[in-house]
Amino acid sequence: MGVKNYRPTSPGRRSSSVNDYRELTDKKRKPEKSLLERISRKGGRNHHGRITARHRGGGARRLYRIIDFKRRKDDIVGTVEAIEYDPNRSCHIALINYADGEKRYILAPVGLKAGDTVENGPRVEPKVGNCMPLKNIPVGMDVHNIEMQIGQGGKMARSAGASCRLLAREGDWATLVMPSGEMRQVRVECRATIGQVGNLDHQNLKVGKAGRNRHRGRRPYVRGTAKNPVAHPLGGGEGRRKGGRHPCSPKGHLAKGGRTRSPVKPSNRRILRRRKSRRYGQLVLKRKK
Repeated sequence: MGVKNYRPTSPGRRSSSVNDYRELTDKKRKPEKSLLERISRKGGRNHHGRITARHRGGGARRLYRIIDFKRRKDDIVGTVEAIEYDPNRSCHIALINYADGEKRYILAPVGLKAGDTVENGPRVEPKVGNCMPLKNIPVGMDVHNIEMQIGQGGKMARSAGASCRLLAREGDWATLVMPSGEMRQVRVECRATIGQVGNLDHQNLKVGKAGRNRHRGRRPYVRGTAKNPVAHPLGGGEGRRKGGRHPCSPKGHLAKGGRTRSPVKPSNRRILRRRKSRRYGQLVLKRKK
């Protein structure tokens, strides 16, 4: 993948960049009709019609591509028909045509091209694009689309450029190092796909102008300090002010530094090392003092 910059004919063009989509097989190729679903937009509203997620709404209409996250079609060779664009995620997807005629979409890893073959199952070769249980994957390899529970389907490392390192295996548990630095254990029967998710330069793209965010379904965000005190705790004041308190939500909940993970989650005991959170550590030290 590469990043394409245009001539600075306007302020929006000057500071924006786009994907050149070199990894795609054909930019004008239409998606597989049998693997499409219509999705209804909620606009950030719950079942009562109240906005619970702010700054959502509008955007370009798009169809959902049904992705095979479980990869349970074992011992049948599949051929990569095409690498396609997916508007619902940051990475590209690969259309797999299996030997029995069935077609499925999977996440496209780095190095997978049209014409390559992929397989699923415990006895397949550990090469890029193949899916197998963690107990059959050599230690030290990069994997993605990892299950957290057996048969659940891949949940971890699914965004562009993401991958986890299989660090060790001990008994019924495999130790993985996450992209955030977190170290956690997963059952060795859980499946993962070999390789790193493609579209690596997605993080280097610049939106450049507000219109592109509106196309993505993101409405404008107004700073709390720019609002009236009746609308936000940071609002009001004579002239421009910094707010005078720690960043918070319109309801007054602190926005930075606190832990967001539930302390009673069952999978907490399988986290051997927490992700690095420097800001949270500094706040804890201040509170202890």
